[in-house]
Amino acid sequence: MQAARSSFTRESADARRDALIAACAHSLARNGVQGTSVRVICTEAGVSPGLLRHYYDGIDALIAATYRSTGDRVQKALADAVAAAPDAPRDRLLAYLTASFVPPIADPELLATWLAFWALTKTDPHIAALHGEIYRDYRADLETLLSACQPGDHRLTAVALTALVDGLWLELSLGDAPFSREEAGVLVEKWLDALLG
Repeated sequence: MQAARSSFTRESADARRDALIAACAHSLARNGVQGTSVRVICTEAGVSPGLLRHYYDGIDALIAATYRSTGDRVQKALADAVAAAPDAPRDRLLAYLTASFVPPIADPELLATWLAFWALTKTDPHIAALHGEIYRDYRADLETLLSACQPGDHRLTAVALTALVDGLWLELSLGDAPFSREEAGVLVEKWLDALLG
């Protein structure tokens, strides 16, 4: 009986943390950094401000946890795209690169949240460090996929493809891009061919 109760409490705490993270992400997307506060987040999550302080060491810690969680969600979507691709190395690489052009990554709310995180990288050293980790992990995965296609040092190739994908993702997520998702994929494939030459 005690073990079941302990398990329920743990799940409840996880659910509350998840609710706070989701509320923080929604607030950052809707209100930006300046409009995101403990009160706004707690109202959105339907919890008291004391609960936020119970789980996180203030709003900065919650924003950092939200960035980590958002990065993990994006990474999962990328990994799922690779897992669903045919086994050929090039197909897996293209799946990784083009997953950013479809939901759940190509999403206006995710873009708005991500822009808030980008803005914070200039003023918050902890967010800047998280940003560095998230992008380092993305490029490392990309380099691994590139090396499966063509052995060699692909550090700069990964940097170039990351910049291209970020730019195309930004335009698609803003809406009314002057190209389609399919055309974004064609552009990525052409860049890939040119870079791997």
